[in-house]
Amino acid sequence: MLLLALDTAGPVVSVAVHDGASVLGSATGEGAMAHGELLAPAIGRALEQAGAAPGDLTDVAVGVGPGPFTGLRVGVVTALSLAQTLGLTTHGVCSLDVVEAGRTGEYLVAIDARRREVYWARYVDDRRVDGPHVDRPAELATRHPGVPVVGRGALLHADHLRAAEGSDTRLDPSAELLADAVVGRRVEVLPLEPLYLRRPDATPAW
Repeated sequence: MLLLALDTAGPVVSVAVHDGASVLGSATGEGAMAHGELLAPAIGRALEQAGAAPGDLTDVAVGVGPGPFTGLRVGVVTALSLAQTLGLTTHGVCSLDVVEAGRTGEYLVAIDARRREVYWARYVDDRRVDGPHVDRPAELATRHPGVPVVGRGALLHADHLRAAEGSDTRLDPSAELLADAVVGRRVEVLPLEPLYLRRPDATPAW
């Protein structure tokens, strides 16, 4: 097995290559409006680090969101194109599921949804039990008062959301966690269809 994992749901493009035992290579690129420019070079760097070529891949996994329209489309279309071209097995995963791993108890994962909102889901012992949803931080805090929050949403909206202890390094979806979770069968596998949760910002002019 040689799995390429990628996520473009947040401002950081994340890519990893996993051989079924461990992550062999990884790369990131940051630019909220530059996913299309950053993803292909990141894939190239991760494959080079792993000592692999695209033809060596057997699987591709991608975070399907929730996230902004353009970023998700870049990641999902890239995964679909690779799968069709190379005959790869596909794995879609909710991006919120791969922000944190191994945390016990109840917690929320929240990432930036722009428009002063967050995409969020509720977890108990590392398992998603509610969501994903999109809400304003104040509404989320009212719905789940006092529940600790993992992800960039807690950093951006600290006036409403209480960051979970030890979560300051877990801000965005991670392709390394995505790869580990898929290989270990610890996440629900979804179709390669973006979870937008709302209409795109850009609409046609009539």
